[in-house]
Order: sequence, then structure tokens, then C-alpha cells
Amino acid sequence: MKVQLLKYFWTILLTFTLWDGHSQHNDQKFSFEFCGSTFNFYLPPSLAVNYASPLSEESVKSFYYSLNSANYAPLITDLLNHKEKYQLNDWLYYQLIRKTAQQISPKAENYERYTLYKWFLLAKSGYDVSLTVGKNELLFYVRSDEDISDIPFYETEGKKYMCLNYHDYGNIDFEKNLLSPAKITIPEASKAFSYRVTNMPLFKPEDYREKDLQFNYRQRVYNFKVMINPQVQNIFVNYPGVDFASYFNIPLTTATYASLIPALRTNIKKMSQKKGVDYLMKFTRNALLYETDDENFGKEKRLSPELTLFYEYSDCDDRAALFFYLVKEIYNLPMIALLYPTHITIAVQFDKPLGNSIVYNGRKYSICEPTPQLQDLRIGQVSSELRNESYKVVYQYDPENNPTRN
Repeated sequence: MKVQLLKYFWTILLTFTLWDGHSQHNDQKFSFEFCGSTFNFYLPPSLAVNYASPLSEESVKSFYYSLNSANYAPLITDLLNHKEKYQLNDWLYYQLIRKTAQQISPKAENYERYTLYKWFLLAKSGYDVSLTVGKNELLFYVRSDEDISDIPFYETEGKKYMCLNYHDYGNIDFEKNLLSPAKITIPEASKAFSYRVTNMPLFKPEDYREKDLQFNYRQRVYNFKVMINPQVQNIFVNYPGVDFASYFNIPLTTATYASLIPALRTNIKKMSQKKGVDYLMKFTRNALLYETDDENFGKEKRLSPELTLFYEYSDCDDRAALFFYLVKEIYNLPMIALLYPTHITIAVQFDKPLGNSIVYNGRKYSICEPTPQLQDLRIGQVSSELRNESYKVVYQYDPENNPTRN
């Protein structure tokens, strides 16, 4: 009887000890789906801090000091463990933090409180962040060492800070709206943030739906059923303009890859390398509908290869990225991206160049135009509109220096 009681006592003790690392009965439990996985966390009462004061540097500091004295460590551990387990790049990790902050303090109920939670969680995760405070604006920045465009930033002491929530305010006149930095020192917030996305989440099969694509090649019709996922659209909804090396190397998700790449490989397996690349060029050019970003989105917006497959329309940037990805994945050939004043295209290095070759760093490349033109261009041909236009090489891909594929 004593042995049984002793076992029962140790079972109860172990249960309370292992209760997700949380021993407080009054902690509030949250759970939500994120990119094919489930994220669970507990919020202790001390971390549920109100923010009802008028927006000012002092009220922001007061909110921070309340959070900083609370039991925030378990939540940060849960977030970072999830990041490591699912190999989330910084951009995806920030999306996880956004959803976590939304659970704690819904954006529509108290925007400032929601923003401050995002800022606090990213800071305590080790990232170098900052805030600027205006009369009615609370702007949230993170330091990045990368070449990012399309979003506001400021520089100080040789460091560049990118605004993460500018889109919530529309266009801000920085001359009329006086914004002052909130001077808060967070010793652990020292790491630069990266916008590179080199791993996509492993979504659930039920998150996908089929999209039919079709194009003609050499008097034959080819049909594809590509799996697409609306959640990918959500991931990149506020994604800024990154450098071309980062942009061209955003991969497909596993299900989308499996629905497209093997089918393309099967269709070109009996073709020569040049005919196979021509097939991929014509697929990218003709299986998708063309529309400029201004017509499609009302602004410039670069789509990842998967988003190009997802949306009904796409432009030259999007097709260049998709074509680059397909050639890299199937043939892994050297390539360069050529940026004209109003256009971008790809040139591929073959054993022997075709047409009028482009010479860059001692190598000869053949232009492969993946965007519809007035003429039906073959490999090595340039449209008459671009023939006399200047261009610059904005990205060079060399398989020898990039032996692994994303």
C-alpha cells in the first residue's frame, strides 16, 4: 500500500513538473494554426499588460518596463523553439510573432498595444529593433544589413533600420509628422534581421487546391494540375522588395514542387538541354496570363515563383524569377539577370551560345525571354524594343559557387 501511494505521489508531482513547463494554474493558454503546424503558448497574468495611455515616449517606456518585469521568458523560449523546430527564416518567424501578438492583443482593439507586443517579442528574441513615436503614429523598425527597397528606413551610426508596420498607416509625411525615437535600451536586442526566405513551411495537404495550367509547344498541348496554397499569399502580403539574389532563390513549397517539377522533367526528358530550356521558357511565357503590377495590384509587387503560379496574372519580374527557378532546379545552369529600364529578363549559359550572346565576366550567355513579347522570340533573340536599350546585370548565378539547390 505504501509503495502504491509513493508511486501515485511521484506521478502527480511529475505531471505538474512537466505541464509544458508552466506551473501556474491561472496562466491563459493560447493555440493557433501557423503554416501547417500548431503553436501553443501560455500567457501569465503579469504579461497581460494594459495600454490605454495617450501615445507618448513615456507611456511606451512604462509599458515596456511592465512587460520586462513580467515572466516573459517561457513565451520567448516557446517562440524560439518553434522557430528552430520548423526552420523558420526571420521573415516567417516575424509572421509567427505577429499572430502571437494578435492572440494576446487583437490589432483591431488596440493597435498600439498590438504593435508594442510585436516589438517586445522580437526584441526579446534577440533582434535589434526600435520605435519612433508621433502624435498618432507608432512606427516599428528592425535593423537589417540587406538591400531592401519599397519601405521606409532610417540610418544611424552606420546601421539601417527598416520599418515593419508602415503599411498600416498608408503614406506618412515625415516632415509634417514629427516622429521621435523611443530611447529604450534592450541589451539582448542586437541581431540583424534577414528578409531572405530559403525555406518554405510544410503545409498540410488539405491546405492546397488544384490550379489548371495549359500551353502549346510544338503543336502539342500540355496540361498541368498545380497545387497552390492561399496561405503562401498571406506570408508575403507585406514582403518588401529584396535584392535579386534573395528574390530569385525563394523556393516552392513541397506540395507545389511535387505537382510541377516532376511533370516538367517528364515532358523534357527526351529533349536536348537547349530544347528543354526552350520548353521551360515557353511554359513560363505562355501558361500564365500577363498583366502589369499597376493593373494587377495598383503598385509594384514582386511575386515569388509560387505566387506567380498562384495569381491569375503576372509581369516580367515574376516570370523571370519563376523561369530562373525552373532552370536552376532542373538543369542547374549558370544564369544572369538583365535589368533594362522597364524590363527584366534572364540569360542562360549553354555549352555553345545561341543567337547574339551576352558576355559577362568572360562567359557567354544566351537570352531566354520568359515574358510574352510582340515577337515569338527564340533563345538568343532580343525584342526589337530592347535591342538598343542599355541594361545592367543585377544577379549572376554560378552553380560552382552554389552547389546546393534551395
